[in-house]
Amino acid sequence: MGLFNFSRRRLVRNSAHVRNKPLGRTQATTLIEAAGAATASITMLARVSCRSAIDVVPAKLFGTVFDPRARLGFGLVTRRRTYSTISALKTGIVGLPNVGKSTLFNALVENSQAQAANFPFCTIEPNVGTVPVLDKRLDVLAGISGTKNIVPTTVEFVDIAGLVEGASEGQGLGNKFLANIRECDAIVHVVRCFDDDNIVHVNGTVDPRRDAAIINSELALSDISQIHKRLEKVKKTKDKSTSSGVSAEAEMDVLNKVLNELEDGKQVRQLGLSEDEEAVLKELNLLTAKPCIYAANLPEDDLSTRGDKNTHLQALSQFASETGAAICIVSAQVASELKDLTPAERADFLSCLGVSSDGLDTLIETAYAQLDLLTYFTTGEKETRAWTIRRGFTAPQAAGVIHTDFEKGFIKAETVHYDDFVRYGGFSGAKENGVWQLEGRDYVVEEGDIMVFKFNV
Repeated sequence: MGLFNFSRRRLVRNSAHVRNKPLGRTQATTLIEAAGAATASITMLARVSCRSAIDVVPAKLFGTVFDPRARLGFGLVTRRRTYSTISALKTGIVGLPNVGKSTLFNALVENSQAQAANFPFCTIEPNVGTVPVLDKRLDVLAGISGTKNIVPTTVEFVDIAGLVEGASEGQGLGNKFLANIRECDAIVHVVRCFDDDNIVHVNGTVDPRRDAAIINSELALSDISQIHKRLEKVKKTKDKSTSSGVSAEAEMDVLNKVLNELEDGKQVRQLGLSEDEEAVLKELNLLTAKPCIYAANLPEDDLSTRGDKNTHLQALSQFASETGAAICIVSAQVASELKDLTPAERADFLSCLGVSSDGLDTLIETAYAQLDLLTYFTTGEKETRAWTIRRGFTAPQAAGVIHTDFEKGFIKAETVHYDDFVRYGGFSGAKENGVWQLEGRDYVVEEGDIMVFKFNV
């Protein structure tokens, strides 16, 4: 089979302070010109079709970036368009050693920096890769707007070295690895759901429920330690307000409540905490409060039936339900074999297995959904882009994702829903048919909104 060489590009940000630095008139004009729309007055209409993500939003040094449609087998691109990426939500990939974690990561980000070797702790430093979130709506919008450049939203995956029992006490370099997880927004927990005598299991046998529980216990023990340290600190404040903004007594009540639940074997995400309670815990960045997805790593023979007779998968599904986590079926080995194939070869390979996907696209979508995020779009002749925001964001907050000054100087937002934009062929048709809306500061952005912001600088 032939090799498919993906186009790679590293994005290097020229300024570390673009996002939060107040804009002067000259800088604002430059920014809006880069965004593809400006007026001669200080009130500007921003269609936000930027030449480059680094002109508008802060970015890190990204890892390898590639065309997501080519990776997932959607055929060749007929229009000449370029793809770039923007700053992403961060998802940590964890699991016991030798469960297919690094193999999965390699397949996700199309690089070989993580060594998927058959021995524990082969990944010592976390590897980071930025993966575009496949969204067919971008191509549709680009076709309507005549766009040359498409910018998908992204998920950043971090390959964290295998955890073992006792990690919370430093076993297997556990403290360092737990610190890496703490920096992530969500957790993908890879669990081995296949038997193979040629691949060593760190505990001797395959038992998904036990394996998942080991990781959960280590995360919980780390959280318990964090809470104990916080309680000692809060006790010293006496009657003063704490850094969380509440009284010491109120914070201690929340901390003790969560501590008792953790010691009873619960995960924080299962507790149904109020917004006020979550605010108290926010700065602790508790590991078991993070959204979790169990990636059930199946053998290729089980993909076509989605593991309906795989007892390992059945046990893990039950455990996920009990612990407030999502579950996603993947085959790390199949994904690894697919990544070097052409789209045609990939389609043939999957067809022989009786499936249409290796599960990676679903994993990416699930990670995105678990954080309760949504996507809105900006589209124009120069660029069509997907933007990630938290569900419940108002129009000014959504504008602030592009640049903080967009939020500060927000006036109005022109809004058309994706379905209406497609049905009537763009902004003009939407206006003619009465589905174009001019929304104010209180408007809550909906999934699939096409937006144009008016603001003062």
